[in-house]
Amino acid sequence: MVGRRGSIEFVIVGDQKGITIPDLSRYRSGILRLRGLRLIHTHLQGEPLTGEDLTDLALLRLDMMVALNAIGADTSGSIYSAHLLPDNPGKKVWEIDPPSSFSHFDVDFLKWIQSLEDEFQRGQRSIPLKGVKEKAILISVSKGNRENLENSMEELKELAESSGVFVVDSIIQRPQNISPTTLMGEGKLKELLVKCMQLGVDLIIFDQNLTPGQMATISDFTELRVLDRTQLILDIFAQRAHTLDGKIQVELAQLKYLLPRLARKTLALSRLTGGIGGRGPGETKLEIDRRRVGDRIHLLEKELEKLSRRREQRRSRRAKTGIPILSIIGYTNAGKSTLFNLLTRSQFQVGDKLFSTLDTATRRLRFPKPHKVVITDTVGFIKDLPKDLMGAFRPTFDELKESKLLIHLIDISHPRFPEQIESVEKILFELKLDHIPRLRVFNKEDKLSREEAEAICQKVGGISISALRPESIEKFFLAVDRKLWEVGTTRNRESHSMDGMDTVRLTNEDSFDISNQNWMMEARGNDGKPSYRD
Repeated sequence: MVGRRGSIEFVIVGDQKGITIPDLSRYRSGILRLRGLRLIHTHLQGEPLTGEDLTDLALLRLDMMVALNAIGADTSGSIYSAHLLPDNPGKKVWEIDPPSSFSHFDVDFLKWIQSLEDEFQRGQRSIPLKGVKEKAILISVSKGNRENLENSMEELKELAESSGVFVVDSIIQRPQNISPTTLMGEGKLKELLVKCMQLGVDLIIFDQNLTPGQMATISDFTELRVLDRTQLILDIFAQRAHTLDGKIQVELAQLKYLLPRLARKTLALSRLTGGIGGRGPGETKLEIDRRRVGDRIHLLEKELEKLSRRREQRRSRRAKTGIPILSIIGYTNAGKSTLFNLLTRSQFQVGDKLFSTLDTATRRLRFPKPHKVVITDTVGFIKDLPKDLMGAFRPTFDELKESKLLIHLIDISHPRFPEQIESVEKILFELKLDHIPRLRVFNKEDKLSREEAEAICQKVGGISISALRPESIEKFFLAVDRKLWEVGTTRNRESHSMDGMDTVRLTNEDSFDISNQNWMMEARGNDGKPSYRD
């Protein structure tokens, strides 16, 4: 192993099976640079560079891989060499040089390697970024249906961009056998490593959830930060949390995700905490970290329980008033906050990105007199919602249990809205909220023709609106009125049929009088447009 200026860093003796390369972590560990070492070794049978040589060249990011033909005692032997390539139209990973004799092999190595690294840096700077952003490559490794994988990858890209990451490239691999240690095979891994160096990538994001061992192995191989789908969602939630409830729930989910991943051995396993109370075997750094994380989780759960009791008190006060509670639910980026702002004349932040709203908001909405409702905007759902996140946000989801009606808002313009409906229904079932009456409302009808929107509503069942067009909200009120009346009369019949039981009797005064259509005129302002009072 030879350094840039010709210094011999390692001398390695192997056998006919090969050589064992020592740990090179202290040599230029940054992924955006070559290692600063070249490997010069002998081939006993005079063969050219092997696949194993080229794999080592890529995985170790060596300056050059050189093989010497050791046959004969003269200087007529051959030299075989290869080096990595910067980004190129042919997508080649390395260049294998023609064999050369000892007497004709003459290279100004310092000048040559400097020009090669300059080419790598030009390729890394070729992707312009606005502001401070990390570059990432997205990866999906699965045996599933390719169309489903492509759809999931497209959603992962939206998640990454919502988190402030610039997506450079995406890779979908469907291997016959999935590696238990790295998911992808060694060949794909070395191609990935070189591509990251060519494009100046800082981050690798997997669409699948990784085990602690897989994450550690891939990170060691690539020397890059590695995230999976759950970590990416947790990072977005951490950016969006503003209220005390939201911040506690996000931190709790992150710590529960982190705890099993602290089991990896590190160089910091020396015994600590000596002296009084710490004699004997002592306590490892790993044990201390796990104990501290466990203590923090316990503290956050107690704090969350206090906040949950306060919410329960508020819910009980609302229940005593008899005012119906409506909750807007749906897939992320369906337009829930936009609709909430329109109905309540609020100014909550909205954005065309996933999870732009995280904190739950509740407002009282005045329908035509004498009707009033309480309406709640909730966090968006997503396919394969992480279990840690679902557990941490269960107090927020508990708010939905008191709802008289769930308004399931659906982005009708999204090409995969049927799958999104199925994902929301699945999450409601897991949260045991599927018994609450639901009204399907298709949003963003302005992005489709009227005929297309009507056909979808008839086929799936529901109404269509545009939260950006207040005039389309009239049919929303009519549908909510009708649905609440159905809920009220159904529960009223149930209360009369359950003699001897302590039940809550709902009368028609608790719901809306559908026969009175004057409320549509009363709800209009002086300009003729609907006016919704807080």
